[in-house]
Amino acid sequence: MQFPWFGRKSRPLQTRVAPWLSAWSQADPPRSYETLVRAAYLSNPVAQRAVRLVSESVAGAAVTSNPPGHPALALIHDATLVETIAANLLLHGNAYVEVACGAGGLPAALYVLRPERVTVEADINGWPTGYLYRAGDAVTRYPAETRGQAPGLLHLRGYHPLDDHYGVGCLGAAAAAVEVHNAAARWNKALLDNAARPSGALIYAPADGSALSAAQFARLKGEMADQYSGATNAGRPMLLEGGLTWQPLSLTPAEMDFVRVRDTASREIALAFGVPPMLLGLPGDATYANYREANVALWRLTLLPLAAKIFAGLSLHLQDWWPGLSLTLDRDSIPALSADRERLWAQVSNAAFLSDAEKRTMLGLDHGR
Repeated sequence: MQFPWFGRKSRPLQTRVAPWLSAWSQADPPRSYETLVRAAYLSNPVAQRAVRLVSESVAGAAVTSNPPGHPALALIHDATLVETIAANLLLHGNAYVEVACGAGGLPAALYVLRPERVTVEADINGWPTGYLYRAGDAVTRYPAETRGQAPGLLHLRGYHPLDDHYGVGCLGAAAAAVEVHNAAARWNKALLDNAARPSGALIYAPADGSALSAAQFARLKGEMADQYSGATNAGRPMLLEGGLTWQPLSLTPAEMDFVRVRDTASREIALAFGVPPMLLGLPGDATYANYREANVALWRLTLLPLAAKIFAGLSLHLQDWWPGLSLTLDRDSIPALSADRERLWAQVSNAAFLSDAEKRTMLGLDHGR
């Protein structure tokens, strides 16, 4: 059961982005998670690439354990486990992991649940007591994760200032930019479908002042659609009957502004997911001097914090079976951070006041090696 006094996600303010988006800006944007995912991850190339870049990078990084070579490493080396957890945190803001135990009662597999299907149960004081997972008509209850009791469902979440039980992902912050970007894509598509140039006007002004009949108007409209619109008819000369004059029209500067609006929306999408725009191939961004610095910034500002959250949560949860377990990202194996490692090694090596044992400890090396 949920209680209404725990914060609910509010709907964002709607803004008028550009004149050519007036019809969209005046409509209520859909707020369901499924609709947001379809609009962003399934339909928007910028948002999908940003999510895949972050989740696949975290999943592809090497992980170390303490003690070394721990059996838990085999559980997290699943091809899609960490990638799915990272993607759920980015999109939904919540990730739920179920532990399946095998022989001897030890964890044998980890499964990630669909976050939009999970509901938090709370007691009268607001503390989580369990999780309900709904798949169709079936409802499964998992106990909340509590120290010293039977292990429950692992819940990883992003910080939400207005909700005590659920985290918030990046979709809400990126929703407006995604809609603008998708609307601009539809605008470009419609422009290509209409001869890839601004439309014009057929002016009928006979000397006798008569007007076209309904049948003449319908025939003329059909011929225009069949013979003079679309990419295959681009540039075709127009043959007009007597009394008809073609008056070409041009787009106003405000209407032509959709190119800049789309580029701005692309950068806002990248910003929401924590990816430097340069890494997504977006033009006109000079925030980073070069691709290498942008890659380093991605790891420092986005990937490392996200990986730390994921592996710290997994470590704490698996300590119910393996006390003292620690899973961490192997920063030495990350090529983008090699310059940081080289600088640290040089600084420690030049510190003459440190002993060899102290230097090895600062560098994270085993004394026994």
